Amino acid sequence: MHEAITALLDHGDGPGPDGWRSLWDRLEDGALDRAEVAVLLTALAVRLPDGRTLRDLVASLRERAPAVTGSWPGSVNIVGSGGGPGTFNISTAAAFVAAAMGVPVVKTGSRAYTSVAGSVDLLDRLGIGLTTSPAHTEDALERFGIAFAGQYVYPPVLTRLARSILPLSVRPFGRFFNTVGPFLPALPVTAQVTGVSRRVPLAGLRELARAVTDRTIWLCANDLGADELIGFADNTIYPNDGHEPIRLPSGTLTTGGTLDDLRPATDPGSLTAHFLDVVSGAGNETATQTVCLNAAALAVAGGHLLDWHEAMDAALDAVHSGAARALLDRVRAQRTGRTRSPAVAHG
Repeated sequence: MHEAITALLDHGDGPGPDGWRSLWDRLEDGALDRAEVAVLLTALAVRLPDGRTLRDLVASLRERAPAVTGSWPGSVNIVGSGGGPGTFNISTAAAFVAAAMGVPVVKTGSRAYTSVAGSVDLLDRLGIGLTTSPAHTEDALERFGIAFAGQYVYPPVLTRLARSILPLSVRPFGRFFNTVGPFLPALPVTAQVTGVSRRVPLAGLRELARAVTDRTIWLCANDLGADELIGFADNTIYPNDGHEPIRLPSGTLTTGGTLDDLRPATDPGSLTAHFLDVVSGAGNETATQTVCLNAAALAVAGGHLLDWHEAMDAALDAVHSGAARALLDRVRAQRTGRTRSPAVAHG
């Protein structure tokens, strides 16, 4: 058993940066067997490491990520940690609304681990492909103001991890991948808005966020444990730049509502129709306001608007004017080509 796995199982100080590097070297050389990989992933899924160990782990993975090229000023990524109350694909809807407001959005995501459908599952149903390279992403961003980044942005070692345990599925290990996934994409975005559910240790993620210096990160949490901003909940946003948390108490920017208003469609065949209704403003008012609240956060995080009320009004206008739905239809019509989704990274 590799010493990094042993150290992880001992629940001590963890393997340290060199231990993680050695582990990934062994994996890439094909020297780790499937049993060792299964033990590693099980240990990470059952009990997430403490803050320092988690930070060392993520740093070692980021070292193996593709080189970041280009510069996309003002661009924002929205991605959640997964878990928490079951809701429809709020962050994906918010991405389209924000893009329709003029906010460049480069969204990352994954297939479902705990939900009915992850963002990539929904995009498949909509006929929207993931980008396959920096140039592909930049082209989509220039043409539509929105791009859905594919597997190329993640460290290749994650794919090797997934392949090492075949025919086992990575789905049982989703909690771990949901936790670290938002911190791994190699993208030159200006900001990232990440929802944190009750299933994920906020303190550990705040430590991870503070270690990221190439973009502003907002970690969003609320008293309902959802991994997105909820207007009828008390929300707190934790920036990674040392600024004080941003408080958005219940009812600050929206009217009331309940989690039942945000439930996903119960029939998998209705997922697309339900999503299109929300983006078109034909869903219930709570769903519309929730999507717009998250879109407003992208506008403020990216520095496009400074006032939350102004950002919320702009998001609502993007929905009710039909701009968000028109953008979605343009992206669908383009059929930029499909690619397989990231096997082991969230969104």
